[in-house]
Amino acid sequence: MLEHDVIIVGGGLAGSRAAVEIARTNPSLSIAVIAKTHPIRSHSVAAQGGIAASLKNVDSADSWQAHAFDTVKGSDYLADQDAVEILTKEAPDVVIDLEHMGVLFSRLDDGRIAQRAFGGHSHNRTCYAADKTGHAILHELVNNLRRYGVHIYDEWYVMRLILEENQAKGVLMFRILDGQMEVMRAKAVMFATGGYGRAFNTTSNDYASTGDGLAITALAGLPLEDMEFVQFHPTGLYPVGVLISEAVRGEGAYLINCEGDRFMANYAPSRMELAPRDITSRAITREVRAGRGAHRDGSPGGPFVYLDLRHMGKEKIMSRVPFCWEEAHRLIGVDAVKEPMPIRPTIHYSMGGIPVNTDGQVRSSGDGLVEGFFAAGESACVSVHGANRLGSNSLLECVVFGRRTGASIARYVENRKLPSIDEQRYIKEAKQQIQSLLEQPGEYRINQVRQEFQDAMTDYCGVFRNEELMKQGLEKVQQIQHKYSQIYLDDKGSCWNTELIEALELRSLMVVGQMIMTSALNRQESRGAHCREDYTERDDEKYLQHTMAYYSAAGIDIQYRPVTITMFEPKERKY
Repeated sequence: MLEHDVIIVGGGLAGSRAAVEIARTNPSLSIAVIAKTHPIRSHSVAAQGGIAASLKNVDSADSWQAHAFDTVKGSDYLADQDAVEILTKEAPDVVIDLEHMGVLFSRLDDGRIAQRAFGGHSHNRTCYAADKTGHAILHELVNNLRRYGVHIYDEWYVMRLILEENQAKGVLMFRILDGQMEVMRAKAVMFATGGYGRAFNTTSNDYASTGDGLAITALAGLPLEDMEFVQFHPTGLYPVGVLISEAVRGEGAYLINCEGDRFMANYAPSRMELAPRDITSRAITREVRAGRGAHRDGSPGGPFVYLDLRHMGKEKIMSRVPFCWEEAHRLIGVDAVKEPMPIRPTIHYSMGGIPVNTDGQVRSSGDGLVEGFFAAGESACVSVHGANRLGSNSLLECVVFGRRTGASIARYVENRKLPSIDEQRYIKEAKQQIQSLLEQPGEYRINQVRQEFQDAMTDYCGVFRNEELMKQGLEKVQQIQHKYSQIYLDDKGSCWNTELIEALELRSLMVVGQMIMTSALNRQESRGAHCREDYTERDDEKYLQHTMAYYSAAGIDIQYRPVTITMFEPKERKY
């Protein structure tokens, strides 16, 4: 059996930042980072726009309080305000710390870190490295893992959390290279496994964003929080779904319909293109529904609108948002200097996740905690984003709560013993699970079932939702889940069997998808990214609370817990 003091599952920003903090706090601790890709290939590397902090380099009137208010208002008042206070107060400090680690931020003429405008923020507070900010930060953090002697298990797939008597004792994992099974025990386990965009058919997320950590947590009998709140990013490049960063609108790009109108004037006149993402995504969807979308030949009535950069000029486009120009040119042959980009909303971010307190410790219920189990980043829900995340707050959450959770783990494991585990029992069960998948004489290919599932999630639980649609969707999703026992794998080998990984990931997507749909059906209001056509108003009296969803084979049990309100009383959200 492998053993370390701390196991961190996930090599992205939150996991890497936590590992660095644990090593800084107590260099004698043995830390393992387990990742199904190499840490440098974590999805954090794709984050483009920036990281928010009230450094006041561009706008001296900014403050952490203003940042907190923007975040809470953007969340449609569902964010826990004690967590938002931590997030916004610690933001300047963590950005300076990243700079000291060597992160190459873009600069003002006087050498200070540059800051740009971003949707939903009332001040220019987003620090950036051109439009490759996640890439710049993750590379430095992974370099620091090496520096601090963190043990990296890359290309290992975690199948199960070992949870006994409400204590996380370790994980069961296998090496993708050769199928070798291992149990690893530790004094504390942290999940930082990212989001689940692949539950839908059009997403900005990479192929590895399959919600494994969330599904493993749910299958261990623990709740997931606020799963109905799924963010659509307004500007997914049509038809591929790849993200065109909000930084492009932050630098001055326009959203126009097929008639050339800047239609955001009709939806959020004070913020225009820099309205929060849920409002902008709905506006685009409404324009398309009204027949003001475009076709590729420019004729009206098509499935997308345009993001227009032409007035910005070549020099500004190539210096501030070069990667976005390159993506459009490479993927669909559009030169954004000369023609507008076709865009439509794409699934981007999960506001919900594994419920944690502000120290990153996982909740077993509304008021209970799990011993030795922690989470941070997009896979967690400390609820700084509530019902809708503001752009450039996600990198910030990873770094602030990655650091904070790391410090809390370092304190937690002091003077604790390694737990005892019946290793053979877990290995035997996992081998049986793998064997039955390999030997299944099914009739469906994985891709066929996955595509059907992703289409159902998108069609029945998209930008606009209603009861009739979601009830049909839930039935459809459950029918598709029955097909899981009838998939067949061509590859029966143990060497680099990616088909087997895809089968396990499909199980994760199905668990997560069912929890999203059930949580959405039960929330009979519109709030943030959750927009019901049959309940168009926000209902604070009934639903100013977090959804706690518990998974079982018999169905999903929904409970609620209150929102923490310390600074700002909920009021109508207007821009």
